[in-house]
Amino acid sequence: MTERKPPGVSFESFVDKQIRDAEARGEFATLPGAGKPLSGDDTSYDELWWIKQKMAREGMSVLPPALALRKEAEDALAAAASAPSERLVRKIVTEINTKIRDMMFKPPPGPPLGLKPYDVEELVGQWRERRGRERGEG
Repeated sequence: MTERKPPGVSFESFVDKQIRDAEARGEFATLPGAGKPLSGDDTSYDELWWIKQKMAREGMSVLPPALALRKEAEDALAAAASAPSERLVRKIVTEINTKIRDMMFKPPPGPPLGLKPYDVEELVGQWRERRGRERGEG
């Protein structure tokens, strides 16, 4: 739109005319989402709606520290179970144990952690057994 508003015409009617003309030319027909309902059928207003949508789009979440560590501990166990070497199993379990111990001795606000450090040797033994079965060793 390079056209200037003529003198004596209100901004509202000038803008309305611009919109009608663009609509008549079909400039709104190919916009993404045209003809589809707006997302989010929640009728209550939330001041942080845009932050929540951005976090959802980017896969981010904010959990209390204890719940975030629980999730991290689950992920660490899964990573240890599929680790390619015993050295990596020990490294993964040792790192998560350090975080668990730190949180045990400095409890954060929120729900209790409910975890204790893992037994590295027990998890390495389980890893060896699984590895042996996968290789057909017994």
